Amino acid sequence: MVELDDVDRGILHELQVEARKKTAQEIADTVGVSASTVRNRIDHLEDEGVIEGYHPKISYEKANFPLQILFVCTADPTERSEMVEKVLGIQGVIDVREMLTGRRNIYVEVIGTSTVDITRITDAIHALDLSIESSEIMSQRRVQPFNHFHLNPDHASEAEQSDE
Repeated sequence: MVELDDVDRGILHELQVEARKKTAQEIADTVGVSASTVRNRIDHLEDEGVIEGYHPKISYEKANFPLQILFVCTADPTERSEMVEKVLGIQGVIDVREMLTGRRNIYVEVIGTSTVDITRITDAIHALDLSIESSEIMSQRRVQPFNHFHLNPDHASEAEQSDE
């Protein structure tokens, strides 16, 4: 566990809003510290595993994958984590979420160009002995950054002094 302060939370929020186009200086201006502090903090957050990567938001429909399906599956709870890894190996699977419930404990998001793709994925899921409880065609998925930016100017100056 990494204890985050207001500067870390502000940096994380800014990265979630637009990591690709924001410079360290722009983030620094927003959170009230220097650009070198931002770079040091990002390095630390990456080293500690808080930041696991930077992922593009893809419009699958524009990329010629018009079908997005959400499968809600049930796996034996003792095999759930192992099943998640196997499901990730199926071509067309883009997101798998493991739930802590006894039933409906794996959510699988898939993309395809036709019903042939979706049928192939469905068959592959069944071949893993997963029970598909429901499948829904997705229209849109919206994700937003968690707004954990609560910068206190007094904390920022203290944090900047300790990082430089």
